[in-house]
Formats: sequence, structure tokens, C-alpha cells
Amino acid sequence: MLSKYVDDGVLAGLVSLVSRGDETRVEVIGRTAFDGPELQRDSLFRVASFTKPIVAAAAMILVDELRLSMDTPVDDLLPELAHPAVLRQPDGPIDDTVPAARPITLRDLLTFRLGLGESDNPALRQREDELELRTFGPPVPRTPLDPDEWMRRLGTLPLQFQPGERWLYSTGSHVLGVLIARATGQPLGDFLRERIFEPLGMHDTAFTASDPARLTTAYVGNDVLDTAFGSQWLSEPPFPDASGGLISTADDFHAFARMLLAGGDGVLSPAAVAEMTTDQLTPAQRAAAVDFLGPETGWGYGLSVGGGRYGWAGGLGALWSTTPAEQTISILLTQRALWTWPEELFAEASAPAW
Repeated sequence: MLSKYVDDGVLAGLVSLVSRGDETRVEVIGRTAFDGPELQRDSLFRVASFTKPIVAAAAMILVDELRLSMDTPVDDLLPELAHPAVLRQPDGPIDDTVPAARPITLRDLLTFRLGLGESDNPALRQREDELELRTFGPPVPRTPLDPDEWMRRLGTLPLQFQPGERWLYSTGSHVLGVLIARATGQPLGDFLRERIFEPLGMHDTAFTASDPARLTTAYVGNDVLDTAFGSQWLSEPPFPDASGGLISTADDFHAFARMLLAGGDGVLSPAAVAEMTTDQLTPAQRAAAVDFLGPETGWGYGLSVGGGRYGWAGGLGALWSTTPAEQTISILLTQRALWTWPEELFAEASAPAW
């Protein structure tokens, strides 16, 4: 069903993986680039927002260990966000503010309800661009800022909404990465490797490409966004992007998805997995987010929930869906940005399993 899009030149290649119980089927079609070598099962993809559920799981490890608390203010670890100002009107000028009604919590970060995100306020978006925070759009190019400077600049912005009021994609994940690093006293990438990637055998997942020869080329439509041998992912980022910065493979991400489906598998508690994969939004918040999330779809921690399944997408060309009742996981990795896919490809590829 999907191979025709490679044959027709819509996609350079794809890796699809579907598992049900103990059975796993993988299809590898096409090339690492339109003019590149053949794609392999272990080819490396920029999985973009697949990063979000992984970082959410890292935060829940700290909750399991009582090192973080869901509803305690994050002020101690993120003083830059203590006592934030909030726009008097969400579409108003950014210098017309009121005090926040309450502090920001870990729960706000995980559920994307801290009050900041992909804003429809032009003045707020322009100010973010000026600060080089790079929270909007694909993770190319990277922000040049280190985590402390990034947080300092973020802290100068007013919130668009009161904490807990509205779901906004996806600044919560960026901030969550800094929170985890400060709570653990180690770089985010090191904590992810020690507590998630190594235990699950995810040896190719990191903020840098483990093997440049296996890295695919990323496209926006037919235009090259990031080449394999000139990629920004060949060097360590100054700011580990907890929203969209990871490189991974189909089998690596499958290991993460299987961990969630198994109820934590020693990495997370069953209670933490249950919280992650349960819709946390109110009906009003879902309604306000319907243009982004779609109908009858809510948000857990770092992933969407609805229709008997959970999962998410990576904007640079990746889709993931888990259907617990059927013990089914579906993963599709491509190199073409999702917002440039033909509608029929998106409809076919968004099915729970192929």
C-alpha cells in the first residue's frame, strides 16, 4: 500500500514496523536519499517529536523515585519561571500583563498546559524568534543557546495563558528537558542513555547520529532540509532539544513502545505508564486543541490519546500508534516532512496498522 509512494517519487524510502504480541513484521523500501544508497532496517532517522514521549517517560522515572512531584511548583529547579507574567488578553500586546494565578508545575509541563506553546499571537511569536528559542517548526537549525541561557531568555516572555488553562504545543517538552537535567545533575542525553536507552537496548537513539553512514537525508517536500554527511546531528547540540532532537531507528523506537505496552517493563512503574497514556485534558481544552490534535483526541504525557490507542508523530516524517486492546504497535519512518505529504498518503499511513 505504501510502496507506491516510493515508486512514484513522493518518498525517498520508508521503514514500516508492525508488531502484534510476539510477532513483528518490518518492511524496508527505497533509499536513504533520492540519489542515495539503499535504505536499511537500521538506517537512522530524525524522529523529531517522537522525542516528546521519551522525555516524558524520563520525567516519570523521577516521579517514581520521588525525586520530582507532579504538583509541586518547579520554581526551585526553574527559577526563571517563578512568578511569571501572563498576557491580559491572549491576543493582546506582550507588555500588557497580569500576575500568574498560580505557579507552574511538572504536570503543566507534561500536559503542555504551562501557558506557552505554538502561539497564534504574532507579537509573542516574533519575540520568540528574536530570542532564538526555536520552539516553533522543525528542529533545523538548532538554537545556538545552552540550556541556562535558553531558560533565561524564555523567562523574559509572558505566558499567553494562565498555568493549567490551555493546551499549547510544545514548549513544555523543551522546558522539561532542562528540568530533568537540573534535577539529576547530569546532561539530559546522559540520563536518557543510562535510564532508558541502555536498559531497553536502544543503542542508536541519541541527540547525535551514532553512525553517519547510516543517517538518512531529510526533506521538506522534494527540497533537502538536512543532508546525511553535512548534518547538524553529527555534532553535539548546545541545547539538547527534548521536544524534537533525537535520532533513532525503527527497532529502537519499537523497544520504547513495547516498554509502554508492557506496563513499564522495569523502566517505569505501571502507574506511571497508565498516567502517561491517559487523556489529561478537559473537554474544553480538547475542543480548543481540535485543529491540532484532531477530533476526539486528547493528550497524555508527551503523546496523544484517543480512539482506543495512543501514540504521536514526528514532523520530519514519522508516525507511531499503539492499540493496547490488540497488543499492536505500528511505526512508520520516512524522510519527508509530514506537512508536505499528499493527503492520501497521510490517510493511508495514519491507519492503526498496515
